[in-house]
Amino acid sequence: MKIDGYHDLLEACSIERGYWDIWGREHPIATETGLRILSEMGFKVSDERDAKKAVLKLQEDRCRRGLEPVQVVAGVRPFIDISLILPSLNEDTRFEWSILVETGEVHRGVFTPSGLTSAGMRRIDGAGFVHYILRVYAALPPGYHRFFLFSDEGALSLSMSLIVCPDRCYVPQGISGDGRTWGPEVQLYALRSKRNWGVGDLGDLKAAIELFGRQGAGIVGTSPLCALFHERPSHVSPYSPSSRLFLNYLYLDVEAVPDFSECDEARGMVGGLDFKSRLLSLQGRELVDYEGVAALKRQVLEVLFSHFKRNHLDANDRRAEEFQVFRRSGGKMLRLYGVFSALCEHFKKKDPGLWGWPVWPETYQDPESMDVLRFEDGHGDRIQFYQYLAWHLDRQLASAGQRSLELGLKVGLYLDLPVGVDRSGFDAWYFRGLFAFGAGIGAPPDDFNLNGQDWGLPPILPARLKAVAYIPFIIMLRRNMRYNGAVRIDHVMGLKRLFWVPAGLRPVDGAYVRYPFDDLLGILALESQRNRCMVIGEDLGTVPDEVRARLGETGVFSTRLIYFERRQDGSFKSPGEYPAQAMVSSTTHDLPTLYGFWRGRDLELRTRLGLFPSEEIRRREVAERAGIKAGLFLALRQEGLVNEIAVQEGEGVPDDMTWELAAAIYGYLARTPSKIMVLQLEDLLGQADQVNLPGTVDEYPNWKKRLPEEFESIFKDERILHLFSGLRRFFT
Repeated sequence: MKIDGYHDLLEACSIERGYWDIWGREHPIATETGLRILSEMGFKVSDERDAKKAVLKLQEDRCRRGLEPVQVVAGVRPFIDISLILPSLNEDTRFEWSILVETGEVHRGVFTPSGLTSAGMRRIDGAGFVHYILRVYAALPPGYHRFFLFSDEGALSLSMSLIVCPDRCYVPQGISGDGRTWGPEVQLYALRSKRNWGVGDLGDLKAAIELFGRQGAGIVGTSPLCALFHERPSHVSPYSPSSRLFLNYLYLDVEAVPDFSECDEARGMVGGLDFKSRLLSLQGRELVDYEGVAALKRQVLEVLFSHFKRNHLDANDRRAEEFQVFRRSGGKMLRLYGVFSALCEHFKKKDPGLWGWPVWPETYQDPESMDVLRFEDGHGDRIQFYQYLAWHLDRQLASAGQRSLELGLKVGLYLDLPVGVDRSGFDAWYFRGLFAFGAGIGAPPDDFNLNGQDWGLPPILPARLKAVAYIPFIIMLRRNMRYNGAVRIDHVMGLKRLFWVPAGLRPVDGAYVRYPFDDLLGILALESQRNRCMVIGEDLGTVPDEVRARLGETGVFSTRLIYFERRQDGSFKSPGEYPAQAMVSSTTHDLPTLYGFWRGRDLELRTRLGLFPSEEIRRREVAERAGIKAGLFLALRQEGLVNEIAVQEGEGVPDDMTWELAAAIYGYLARTPSKIMVLQLEDLLGQADQVNLPGTVDEYPNWKKRLPEEFESIFKDERILHLFSGLRRFFT
């Protein structure tokens, strides 16, 4: 179908007209893809007239608004240029403006249109509108302010959010100048320990901070801790959370909850033979049994909440007041999170097939509906139970973050922030109008995902996000920066553009949608500075050079993996060629471990599961792997790191990954100027299976594989301690 004006509408809606894949092939946007994305944005286009009307409607709406919902200004300067559109009127009409600074200070001024710079005029239905630039002389501090505009006659009264941002994100003193640091990256659920209940928890995280801190580590990273689904423990992907605003209750260290030491019933339950038997079974498993862990923890947590209610809430004592302060500070969001969690429980009991809010009765799909309010009135205890869990999760994460400060870690705890949320979760319910539910976020084909990816997460509508002055984005950053020294933003290119895959289409048929990059980047810098939390961007894969450059200018650290740091001819970059403003590592959760990479374990899995588009591509990848291994070993040899390692006859590379070879790779990364290096616990313990295999759901035990040993054993292994000692010399 050919529609005149169609491409104008795509441009007006920030939909790109095609993309280039990693192999340099162009993929123009298919008409069906464009029309489906436009439909998600609220434009039903079937012919030339529809397309032109939609473009005109967008232009008309902008003119009649007068001011945008929000204007983001980068950097503190003596003046700010405000973009405004006024109806054509007497050029000598007097207007007043004021700026309410978030501290309470007020700036005021007056102007007439005749004294402004005109940036163009447009007529709509016979009425004229003029675009002006108003230069306001006010040196505003970074922060969230409010701009007001009104005419003397009272015919016009407008306002907008005015956000002034610093130029750069926060960088801790410990890695400024010549400072550098290292530390582990932890898949928290995977940790075995002497005391956890079959899944790593926040007590383990605090212990890891203690143990690695004593070895000189300055950063401890972890997989996303975001809330999943209370009633669906089998939904385990931390990158498809119910909410990026709350935490996963399975990570609670139950025995560290203060009520546990007070509650005879709970301690007796945990000390019973049946409970101990179930606990030993969970602790001994190779894979996390999420259903079993959830059942065990819920059983005890229910008892602890009943104890808290009887002995503290009903007595209205000091601990009850602490809880009520937490509830009040959480406001509407925490209130409705408790309501949502209780509703999930309620509907799951009525019908196990009601898997999420999109299939609830329609009146419950709106958080503001009367039925939701009536449910809230009648289920106070269940709502408080879920808020009680959120309270203790908050306390335990705060304690871990505080411990990293007390130990003087250069960066401290760093959390991973997923690119989106599950369409059936709390965030999608709470901010329902913000999402395009008929599409999924994904990625075009690349070397490790040859069919492309559709992660199934609904993308945020960029125009809707701006219409609410970016408040959901701001809240999300604050919630994830409050207790830690760094946040890693998964798929950081999403600040600039996201790859939308309309429902039912293949990932290769998706298209990029642009986002207000400069605005989001400015807000990121503002919240980074305010929370004293540095930002690391996951900028792997297809990321335009100009995006990386802009991120770098704003102080966002890059992510660099040794697998990908190669020159045009395929040879590996020397350590000196790595950037300083980067976090370097061997691999990530979506890629093979060092042992799995060297053995071709990932290639075997992808072959067995049919993840290669063709046999030709499979053979090419196998051949390329041999070349990559040879190139990496040569780079290590040139640095004098593998002189004593035996090699395969005739091939010049070791037959298998060994501890010595893994340590040499980390030694290579330690020689780079990059400010941060992270080690993968899977590499330290010789694990061959990767954490997650993209392109699979049930075919592979994603997010379930536990470490082969208790993580405390790391600190008893002389080889690993020797590696740590060497790292301390590099990262003083």
